Amino acid sequence: MIFMEYNRANAVAYAKKWAYGRNPKYYDFSDLGGDCTNFASQCIYAGSGVMNYTPTYGWYYISVNNRAPAWTGVDELYRFLTTNRGAGPRAILTDLSQIQNGDIIQLQFTDKERFDHSPVVVDAGNRTPQSILVAAHSYDADCRPLSSYRYIKIRPLHITNVGE
Repeated sequence: MIFMEYNRANAVAYAKKWAYGRNPKYYDFSDLGGDCTNFASQCIYAGSGVMNYTPTYGWYYISVNNRAPAWTGVDELYRFLTTNRGAGPRAILTDLSQIQNGDIIQLQFTDKERFDHSPVVVDAGNRTPQSILVAAHSYDADCRPLSSYRYIKIRPLHITNVGE
C-alpha cells in the first residue's frame, strides 16, 4: 500500500466553494435526512482524490443509488475513516489541539448515542471552539464558529493520510 498526503488546501477550497451551493455531480440529500456528511465526504474527496469501492464498508459515490453508507452517514463515515486499512482517507479520533484545516469535527446534538452532524474545518484558528471555523451543509455555513453550535459532544477526526 502506498500512502499519500491529504491535500488540506484542496479540501478547504472545495468547502468554501460549495458551502452555500450544491455541486451538480452529487445528489443533494437535504430532504433525506441531511446533506452534511455528503458534503463532508465531497470535501475529503477533494483533498484525497481516492475512493474505496469496497461494497458496504467502503467509501465511494457513483450515484444516488450507488454509494457506500459511509459517504452520507455520520457514524458510518466515522467508522470508515478510523478503521480503513485500504484505499482512501484515514483518520484518527483526536482532541481539538490536533485539528487542522480540512479535518472533520462531528457533533452530537441530543443525548442519543449517535452523532448528528459532520462540519469541515476551514480554519483551525488556535484550536478552541471559539476560534475553529467550519463549513457545512444541512445547516449551510462557511466560516461558522464551532462554538455557535449547541452540541452535547464533539468527535474531532484528524485525517492522517490517504491509502492508494
